[in-house]
Amino acid sequence: MTQLSRHPIADPPTAPERETTGHLLLRAYATLVVFSALAHSSWYNLLGPAGAAGVLAALTLCTAAVWVPRLRPSRRKSAYPWRRLPWLVLAYAALALASLLWSQWPVTTAVTWALLVGTTLQALFLADVLTWRELLRCLELALRWVVALSLAMELWVAWRGSPLLPNFSDAPADPDPHWYWIRGNLFDGVLHGGRLQGVVGNSNLLGILCLLAVIVFGLRLAERAPGIVMRGVWTAAAVWLLLRAGSATTFAAGAVVAAVLAAALLVRRAEGPGARTRLYALFALVGAGGIAVAALLRDRLLDLVGRGGDLTGRADIWQAVLERAATRPVAGNGFASPWLPWDAAFAGWITDHGITVFHAHDMWLDVLLQLGVVGVVVVGGVFAALAWRAWFFAVDRPRWDLRADRPYQAVSLLPILVTAMLLVQGITESGPIMLWGWLLVVTLSSRIKTAPLVDVQADASSAPERRTRRG
Repeated sequence: MTQLSRHPIADPPTAPERETTGHLLLRAYATLVVFSALAHSSWYNLLGPAGAAGVLAALTLCTAAVWVPRLRPSRRKSAYPWRRLPWLVLAYAALALASLLWSQWPVTTAVTWALLVGTTLQALFLADVLTWRELLRCLELALRWVVALSLAMELWVAWRGSPLLPNFSDAPADPDPHWYWIRGNLFDGVLHGGRLQGVVGNSNLLGILCLLAVIVFGLRLAERAPGIVMRGVWTAAAVWLLLRAGSATTFAAGAVVAAVLAAALLVRRAEGPGARTRLYALFALVGAGGIAVAALLRDRLLDLVGRGGDLTGRADIWQAVLERAATRPVAGNGFASPWLPWDAAFAGWITDHGITVFHAHDMWLDVLLQLGVVGVVVVGGVFAALAWRAWFFAVDRPRWDLRADRPYQAVSLLPILVTAMLLVQGITESGPIMLWGWLLVVTLSSRIKTAPLVDVQADASSAPERRTRRG
């Protein structure tokens, strides 16, 4: 029988470190927060405006109750990195609040600013309590719920044979198809047919969330986390929903994400600064050529994805937004993300299929309308800073001492791929500055500043970050 010697040659065996129940619950709650942000429109369709606002308020209060005690120095191994907060993000929030002084729609400004602050608080919370790998895992679980619920609801509505209206809807007797939460198009075809809307009730939103799911699931596959077969199934389901959603913006974003991924992997393989410089020059030429070709073949490319030259009515929306933005070009007309359709300033101003539009379908025009050129500069700084840090986070080899041969981590590609996706989406949607889009922007901006290396804390001691079981 093996016994411990009085003169051991190694440390006594110890049980592997296990996560506490409290941290497991914290991760589960973080997943709920992320899901509620990604599928916010499902809460809206299920509970109505008041109910959805109640869910978001309850989650925000719960986050404050959970997180504020954790900020105390006595509860932390190191002080909270206040200096590394995403200050441009906070400057945008401050500018939005200041716009109350000149807002043309002060009630909408106050309500939507509270929503902005709540989303920002949730994002800072996620960036503080989750490691990079936990954040990736949290996104994966939330997106699995979006994919699974989308498939389940589409199947149920198609089986019952009639479209599903939102629970709170006051739609007319013979509503336009755009009124429906789910239209029941699942059995129209395998890869073609009526567009699917999923649990989120919007084809464009479902498409971009499925692209995000493909990114996240792909990175988890690259990490070789347990459950490769099932993760492949989830990825296939997300790709199929993406195709059936039929979003031209998502197709364009997917192409750009693939190009950015290829570029990052090439730069990782480059040896020396000279090789990287030559690659950057090549990327610039290819990018310029791609933009030129897209401009020359614009109409043909739009025909391939079933869109007209006016981008499904967006040209008229942009024209109306520009006309109103021109009245106050410097500081804007007042923060409003999203536009509240019951505010007299927006009710009936721009309509699509009889429904009041609640954003400009272009995040830059939306910011110009609300906060003017000043706001555009601030938001541009937010995305430029994130893209700059995310790029070098992805292509630079992990290093915090003299060792320069550590392997790259798949999760380090997450920020740059998500940033590329959001920037493309922002051309035809305002999602990147609202709710789930803003949550991702702030979370990644904050996390990449406080933890610029995977598995290593950002404090001065550079102590190893607490590892968790992968799965």
